[in-house]
Amino acid sequence: AVSLVLGAGSLFAQTASLPKFGLGLKVSTLGAGIEAATAVTRKSNVRVGFNDFSYTYDLTKDGIAYGAQLNLRSFEAHYDQYIVGGFHISPGVLVYDDNRAAASAAVPSGQSFTLGGTTYYGGAASPVIGNGTLGFQYRTAPELLIGFGNLLPRGKSKHFGFNFEFGAAYQGAPGVALNLTGSACTAPGVNCQNIATTPAIQSNVIAQQTKINGDLKAFKYYPVVSLNFGYKF
Repeated sequence: AVSLVLGAGSLFAQTASLPKFGLGLKVSTLGAGIEAATAVTRKSNVRVGFNDFSYTYDLTKDGIAYGAQLNLRSFEAHYDQYIVGGFHISPGVLVYDDNRAAASAAVPSGQSFTLGGTTYYGGAASPVIGNGTLGFQYRTAPELLIGFGNLLPRGKSKHFGFNFEFGAAYQGAPGVALNLTGSACTAPGVNCQNIATTPAIQSNVIAQQTKINGDLKAFKYYPVVSLNFGYKF
């Protein structure tokens, strides 16, 4: 009975001495973020964090010019299991995954562009314009990270910590929706037809959308690399 009481007292003392709270700022491929952590055992932590980032860029694909905006926004939670020193494995989940992109689309009058393998030319009377959106299959995504460092360094005199990690989140296949309006011509100024009301052109729009989705299939595993600097209170 005495040994049981002593053992329980020792366990309580170890638990009471664990770091209670740490706060860190990080940059990652999920955006800029903030994380909070608490110790579970001598060799494990639980972390939660929020990421946010927006980026505007221009690109041209198959003759169509896109003005795109990428919005990264997510909330994540991890369990850090330390193996040796600062080396750890961190299974986790993007509890809320709102990573997405939106783009405006345009084709200058007379310029060639491709839809589903068919070449058209932008009409002069009704220029080709439109929009596209990109989202991922899942709003909740499992994640696995491997890293080195600790947001909650052990030891009373240690307050500053860092954490470098890499891994991936499984968001599912990206999905692109493409909408175009205006007139497409078979040659500059020749046989121009309304994109929205011509079944053959609409079929090629869908084929183009399918082609883009095929090009993005590999991104169902989103690469995650992050660096965090924090303070243990």
